[in-house]
Amino acid sequence: MTTRGEGAASAPAITVAHVIHSLGAGGAEQVLIELARVAPSAGLRMIVIGLSDGHSDGQLDNRVAPQLQALGVKVYELHAARYDPTAVIRVAQIVSDENVDVVHTHLKHADVVGGLAALFARIPSVSTLHVIDIPTSRMHRLRVNIAARARRLLSGTVIALSTEQNDWYRRYAGPHPNVAMVPNGVIELEVRRDRATVRSEIGVSPETTLALVLSLMKPVKGHAQLLEAIRLVPPEVPVTFALAGDGPLLDEVRSTVEGDSLLRGRVRILGFRTDVADLLSACDFVVHPSIQDALPTALISALAAGRPIVATDVGGIPDIVGPGCGVLVQPADPSALSAAIVDMTELIRSEPTRAEDIRRAGREMYENRFSADMWVDNLRKVYERLMRL
Repeated sequence: MTTRGEGAASAPAITVAHVIHSLGAGGAEQVLIELARVAPSAGLRMIVIGLSDGHSDGQLDNRVAPQLQALGVKVYELHAARYDPTAVIRVAQIVSDENVDVVHTHLKHADVVGGLAALFARIPSVSTLHVIDIPTSRMHRLRVNIAARARRLLSGTVIALSTEQNDWYRRYAGPHPNVAMVPNGVIELEVRRDRATVRSEIGVSPETTLALVLSLMKPVKGHAQLLEAIRLVPPEVPVTFALAGDGPLLDEVRSTVEGDSLLRGRVRILGFRTDVADLLSACDFVVHPSIQDALPTALISALAAGRPIVATDVGGIPDIVGPGCGVLVQPADPSALSAAIVDMTELIRSEPTRAEDIRRAGREMYENRFSADMWVDNLRKVYERLMRL
């Protein structure tokens, strides 16, 4: 029996099987890593089942599996095709063999496979929404409706991460959806290298203002709009941009930067990084230009690090960037994004008291809404409710 401090001294351990499409790069996969770091403190035993192989830039990418294993999580990789009919039975067998109490699914494919497996094994299930899928056509709307209603039927509870996502899901799920609002949290990571060392490694001088972008490079993350915004920054504004993350657009973003003299002098392409805490410590503020986003953990990490934020007003981002924590602009508007970046750069350089107020507000937002302990405690409450049904 696993226990946790005084508040959970007598609470029995709960074994949760997290079912996800793949264990490559992605926001949902990163959430599992964050959860694995803190789950034991709430008496939660995690196992993770990856249904299919992940791919990045045309290469096999199951990078999250060893990271989870290093944190003590038992990982099953099924290497199943997307429509493999045996996947449901294999997952049901695993959860039975592991004496799983709750199945927790992530993303549409896993919602179906994991939800059906939980039904076969007679185990309650919960699904976390990781996206806000806005229909762009009649057929797209039909797919969104089907996915939402299937999730409602297969899951005892659906977890929404933000106010916007909660509203979106209720719009498509049909009557009486059982929704719990549980924002993701992040654990505070240890800074291992000093600011000057990190800046030197990425080629940024001590006196330059550094804006950090932490995001998978794919179209909805807004990198094309970001690069256009950077082009609009006046040359006399001393701000450099570090773009951390890989993904399907990495080569395109790198090629665009290398082929443009305005961008080449201002932008550092860092690729996939594991030293996020060091990068946050080295930067002055964080930029997040998404066109769509549910609840980006990169911005929660920015709050935890006390870094001001310039971001787009989409999805769950307004839930993170609360009053005094930064600036929100409309998505897909390079001019507005550029102006906000310039304003934030000037504020940080010339108004240290206001900059410190923003940092303090961000820390308070993190501690009051997005701490890892609060997150995992709320998840445990969801699991306990499901087990009582």
